[in-house]
Amino acid sequence: MADRGVDLSALPKEVRDQLAELDLELSEGDITQKGYEKKRTKLLAPYIIQTPVEPPCQNDAQPPAPSSSSSHAPPPSSSSRYRDRRSRRTHRSGGTRDDRYRSDIHTEAVQAALAKHKEEKMALPMPTKRRSTYVQSPIETRTPPDSSSGSEDETSVRRQSSVVGPPPVVNPNLQSPDSWINRTVQGSSTSSSASSTLSHGEAKPQPQSQPQPQPQYKPQYQPLYQPHYQPQHQHHERPHTAAVTEMLAHSHIAPSENSAPPPDVTAVAPPSRGPRVDLPSNTVVQGMSRGQSRSSMMETADGVPVSSRVSTKIQQLLNTLKRPKRPPLSEFFTDDAEEIVEVPQPDPNTPRPEGRQIIPVKGEPLGVVSNWPPALQAALARWGATQGKSPALTALDITGKPLYTLTYGKLWSRSVKLAYTLLNKLGNKNEQILKPGDRVALVYPNSDPGMFWVAFYGCLLAEVIPVPIEVPLSRKDAGISQVGFLLGSCGVGLALTSEICLKGLPKTPTGEIMQFKGWPRLKWVVTDSKYLTKPSKDWQPHIPTANTDPAYIEYKASKEGTVVGVAVSKVAMLTHCQALTQACNYCEGETLVNVLDFKKDMGLWHGVLTAVMNRIHTISVPYAVMKACPLSWVQRVHIHKARVALVKCRDLHWAMMAHRDQRDTSLASLRMLIVADGANPWSVSSCDAFLNVFQSHGLKPEVICPCATSPEAMTVAIRRPGVPGAPLPARAILSMGGLSHGVIRVNTEDKNSALTVQDVGHVMPGALMCIVKPDGPPQLCKTDEIGEIIVNSRAGGNMYYGLPGVTKNTFEVIPVNANGVPIGEIPFVRSGLLGFVGPGSLIFVVGKIEGLLMVSGRRHNADDLVATALAVEPVKTVYRGRIAVFSVTVFYDERVVIVAEQRPDASEEDSFQWMSRVLQAIDSIHQVGLYCLALVPANTLPKTPLGGIHISDTKQFFLDGNLHPCNILMCPHTCVTNLPKPRQKQPVGVGPASVMVGNLVAGKRIAQAAGRDLGMIEDQDLVRKHQYLTEALHWRAQTDPDHVLFVLLNAKGVAVSTATCVQLHKRAEKIAAALMEKGSINTGENVVLLYPPGIDLIAAFYGCLYAGCVPVNVRPPHPQNLAATLPTVRMIIDVSKAACILTTQHLMRTLRSKEAAASVNIKTWPTIIDTDDLPRRRPPQIYKPPTAEMIAYLDFSVSTTGMLTGVKISHAAVSALCRSIKLQCELYSSRQIAICLDPYCGLGFVLWCLASVYSGHQSILIPPFELESCLSLWLSTLSQYRIRDTFCSYSVMELCTKGLGTQTELLKARGVNLSCVRSCVVIAEERPRLALTHSFSKLFKDVGLSSRAVSTAFGSRVNLAICLQGTTGPDPCTVYVDMKSLRHDRVRLVERGAPQSLPLMESGKILPGVRVIIVNPETRGPLGDSHLGEIWVNSPHSASGYYTIYGEESLQANHFNTKLSFGDPQTLWARTGYLGFVKRTELLDASGDRHDALFVVGSLDETLELRGLRYHPIDIETSVSRAHRSIAESAVFTWTNLLVVVSELCGSEQDALDLVPLITNVVLEEHHLIVGVVVIVDPGVIPINSRGEKQRMHLRDSFLADQLDPIYVAYNM
Repeated sequence: MADRGVDLSALPKEVRDQLAELDLELSEGDITQKGYEKKRTKLLAPYIIQTPVEPPCQNDAQPPAPSSSSSHAPPPSSSSRYRDRRSRRTHRSGGTRDDRYRSDIHTEAVQAALAKHKEEKMALPMPTKRRSTYVQSPIETRTPPDSSSGSEDETSVRRQSSVVGPPPVVNPNLQSPDSWINRTVQGSSTSSSASSTLSHGEAKPQPQSQPQPQPQYKPQYQPLYQPHYQPQHQHHERPHTAAVTEMLAHSHIAPSENSAPPPDVTAVAPPSRGPRVDLPSNTVVQGMSRGQSRSSMMETADGVPVSSRVSTKIQQLLNTLKRPKRPPLSEFFTDDAEEIVEVPQPDPNTPRPEGRQIIPVKGEPLGVVSNWPPALQAALARWGATQGKSPALTALDITGKPLYTLTYGKLWSRSVKLAYTLLNKLGNKNEQILKPGDRVALVYPNSDPGMFWVAFYGCLLAEVIPVPIEVPLSRKDAGISQVGFLLGSCGVGLALTSEICLKGLPKTPTGEIMQFKGWPRLKWVVTDSKYLTKPSKDWQPHIPTANTDPAYIEYKASKEGTVVGVAVSKVAMLTHCQALTQACNYCEGETLVNVLDFKKDMGLWHGVLTAVMNRIHTISVPYAVMKACPLSWVQRVHIHKARVALVKCRDLHWAMMAHRDQRDTSLASLRMLIVADGANPWSVSSCDAFLNVFQSHGLKPEVICPCATSPEAMTVAIRRPGVPGAPLPARAILSMGGLSHGVIRVNTEDKNSALTVQDVGHVMPGALMCIVKPDGPPQLCKTDEIGEIIVNSRAGGNMYYGLPGVTKNTFEVIPVNANGVPIGEIPFVRSGLLGFVGPGSLIFVVGKIEGLLMVSGRRHNADDLVATALAVEPVKTVYRGRIAVFSVTVFYDERVVIVAEQRPDASEEDSFQWMSRVLQAIDSIHQVGLYCLALVPANTLPKTPLGGIHISDTKQFFLDGNLHPCNILMCPHTCVTNLPKPRQKQPVGVGPASVMVGNLVAGKRIAQAAGRDLGMIEDQDLVRKHQYLTEALHWRAQTDPDHVLFVLLNAKGVAVSTATCVQLHKRAEKIAAALMEKGSINTGENVVLLYPPGIDLIAAFYGCLYAGCVPVNVRPPHPQNLAATLPTVRMIIDVSKAACILTTQHLMRTLRSKEAAASVNIKTWPTIIDTDDLPRRRPPQIYKPPTAEMIAYLDFSVSTTGMLTGVKISHAAVSALCRSIKLQCELYSSRQIAICLDPYCGLGFVLWCLASVYSGHQSILIPPFELESCLSLWLSTLSQYRIRDTFCSYSVMELCTKGLGTQTELLKARGVNLSCVRSCVVIAEERPRLALTHSFSKLFKDVGLSSRAVSTAFGSRVNLAICLQGTTGPDPCTVYVDMKSLRHDRVRLVERGAPQSLPLMESGKILPGVRVIIVNPETRGPLGDSHLGEIWVNSPHSASGYYTIYGEESLQANHFNTKLSFGDPQTLWARTGYLGFVKRTELLDASGDRHDALFVVGSLDETLELRGLRYHPIDIETSVSRAHRSIAESAVFTWTNLLVVVSELCGSEQDALDLVPLITNVVLEEHHLIVGVVVIVDPGVIPINSRGEKQRMHLRDSFLADQLDPIYVAYNM
């Protein structure tokens, strides 16, 4: 290509401008691709650097890649000016960042990793989002389309983007949807996913010069979407894909207004769900031949063939034909993960520990000091008496100025007053509310340390146990109910607080303190001095020698969010103070500045307890002051010449950021700067940076003392204050790869994935430490292995208070050696820290157990991942301190999720770019795939009291779908590597004979079943005389003229029209006469009937038969939605070549109206006859067909796949079908049935128009649309007329269930009683909707509906009625089948409640005269009854064939007259196109034989072939609908090899993105499939046909044509 080797940024400005103009012309379609290339080459010719050119790998019709030369994964943002500015900005020092995890080395490593990725590009399609959803950034601020293809930021790596060009851009109307979608999904990641030609609706058509070279891209896309077939370590070796993606990533794209995929070329609004519409797709008339492969059934199988073996257990099941005996319970609930999951083979190069077993490390002995107090309270008593004026605590106000100083005297006297009050003054005179040993909550804000100190020491003196907790701010605080669990498990009933704090607590309207969620009832006590009682002279607090009773309880939140209390005994508290004094070398009267939380951990141990022990003056700097004035602690050290400071890394940062304001501070007085989170591996860079800045202010390098602590083991290790001039401790530079396998390897080769760790000093005095394996029994690690640090010491926690079970595993661990033998008697405490012992017995910590993510057997540390994410530039997208990393278990492994808060000013594009780069960085440095990366709006993540993110609550929000992200990126394709291998279909090389023998040997029946014989029964004379319905009607009109056949009801339940036999006969005659006269119709011509449901329709049908023409019944267009419904009507009229239309006056006006003209050509309608006011005429004679094989009528219907099919029904089939129904339902003249169905096709039409004339029963007709205005119409009719048999559709049943479900009492009051109904049959062509029929039965049981009444029917295009539950015979039975077997086309019955089981209901009894057999659709051979196969039917009432225009019957003949390939090669069968199976049940049928039940599983055309397995959309949809409360309805289809899930959102739009991970999770868990695209749409978008079936193929077409107007489209990577 022309610009190979040209540095566009170096071109002169005018050349760049000309190039930009050229690009614009191409994008606007004002210039052809060829002309564009020519001009561009000419412009660039003078600047080309000659390099050897490799030949393009395509034919010469290869179009160039659009111009913008490559940059980062998403295309570069707009104008060059902006880009230069950005590149400058990235090099500025990170002055204003919360650099907790900042490490320049790591930032460089990440940059390097990303640069490496840039060469092997990872193209991410940007999700599309409806603008209204999150208006986070105004659209004006978006960058304009990249018009200057020139100057890119200098860092971008130039590559030759000429390996493969994109498909040529053609006229959008000709563009195949697949081509743009392929492009979208692979490449574009700007805010629009259409290529720029498409994003301008008015693009000029361009000549389509050659067919699109599509196929040759196909194989190249494969690896992107099937990375689970690639072993992990091949991640970066995709040269050929890289080229394609590279090219696609830079396809030139202009953001369109609504940033949707390509514009709607056809501009048809999706039909609203109100009027249900049958939409055929395009104009395909015949059904497709079943053999043809549909694009929706793609084979994704590649991998190793899986032998289709049946386990012996299933085999035994099949041998016994009875219902399976219960397998033992254990078998159900043993997890079958072994069968399902692909276990990754262990990598032979995995590093393994090679050292010897570790020897426990011993701390120096605790020194014996002569004047050591017997208890901590004794120390306070001593200082209070002897050093009363000495300052104990100085508290600061919000500006950082000292607020008050508490002396040791004051501290002592107030604590004594409080102790006295607690023990004596809380209840009435005689009752003592608190006894020694009771637990009391301490609720004090961080700004008030003085009150806390008094309360804490007051409790110690009263010998009650303080439990310090955070101040609850609202009912919705993060983790608030868990704090309730803590208070409950500690048995707390009393809370101490200050007056100010009490006023600030949330109150109920009556002024009482709110009862917080999960909290026990508390009594609140205010401890301000004025409320305390001075003890009498003789009262002294009791100070016993420290023993093992609990002194205080420190709270601790676990990884799961549970808050537990670690009890610390009096002796442990004292010993810990002694050990800290010895390790830190504390002296009496020193000054200490404490920035930490004084309620727990180091802040409490050093700043409250050890300080009092040594009469230290503590200056407490609250968190709020640090936010306002980050230098305050440094100033305090300077002013008070403090010797010790207690800080966290963030305090070091904040001080560095603000240090420019302060020139004259001196830190020379410090002898120890204790870094409390020094155990976090990322602390080392903060310490270094701080030293760098403050060394000039007198800070000595040896004073920095990191330490490691945990609530259970308390202080584990601390670096002792160094001696000036002594060498500083060493650093360990470890390989992250090694760490992930739990071994220590010094990193040499790959700088990028190294972790630098600083030591945390030596073990505490008087302690013993070991390292044990973190999971399983506490086995000692080897010296080069990472494990959990466990400690034995008198100065540690004793137990989790009130939780003896959990305590044992943590506080009483006895380590064992490699043979499992305990190494001693002494119990150790688990610290929850992961680390190792380095040279010189120095302790190194690499992470915490609770931050550990175990993915595919490797360990990753949440903090490390946070650090990597924050090292990705530019960080202007997210807030640095607000990022959560956790793992969720999906499909038998942990999956990593990162959630961060997005800055309000970050644009969509920036966020997406940042997200895609984080993915690459983490993949490159940690070799782990992210499952989900979500950005949420600012300030929406749950916070901990000190402002961090509350991880477990965030995780819970994520799993519950309450996170409300504003951006989300799911990458299941790249990180789910344990999917089972795709199934390989076995080649069919087995002959029929061996299959038969195999079935016989295995003891399997051939799966077939039949209804009873359709003998010449009681009405033989009628049958013989009246082969035709016309004769039957004529005969009835003569013999029983006044018998009412039809009654039509309106919404009020009033009979608006009736028809007796003679009335119907007369009306039919009038219509026949009109047809012959007005329409001059010849015999055998087709006539379209266009009527609302009613008696006119029936009369017109018989009128046509009388006149000898063939009626074609068509649903009339919906007057409110002509644009969507009229074209279907027009299409059927054209396809059936109708000579004439019979209709009502009203509809005739509609057909000729202006509105109709907008959507069809109204000038070319055939003759229209309105049958409302016809003259009384009789036809010369009533036509009698010469043979019963003549066509009686055509039945047109739109299948769920959007196929419009018309079938021919002969007179013989009509009378056979009517006779069959008459027998099955025992219909005769004295019976009444109620029908609430659409009468336009299938069995609905037969029951509405034909059955009554044949059997003579009375039909009460209820048009379903009347239910919209009166829901209870159908049910009250059943009750009023005491109907025994009724027929309805699923839509009607759903209307009643949803609309009347809550009103059964009201119905009862109105006298509705359904006990008369013995059969209510749902007429459908699908798998029975068990959940719906079940809830209908349950709901209306209250009004007398028998639980046995509801059943279903089953028909198909080739045979309108195969099953129908009649009056006799056994009740329909339900079985539970194993879904995993079903995907392999096997049927294995399991018990109800078994995991992965699917309930299926029998589709009604097989009709008389009908035989069905289950056949393998590929080989056409019969199957055994343990197999799922296509249902084939043989019956006298099968249709005679498809009615086609072109006479292409040969294609379709095999649907109607097919023979088995072996077995019984004589019988002719019709193929229904539905998959099902036959099971012999225990029940007996009328003849006393065992009953064979037919179960329909789903339509063959609808099935999805994914990973070599067969899935039924409805099963996936059922799972999806359960995933979140806001999913109203969903539909799935496949597109290329991707599974697309469309979900209707019934909640608010901010829930839209919550659905994406939940849908992905549930489909992965339950169906072992990865969802490729998740589309969130408004309610009513999924099209549904008149029978209430989803039209998934229509939905697919609308999606590909971009007509859905989705709220959000997520492309899962």
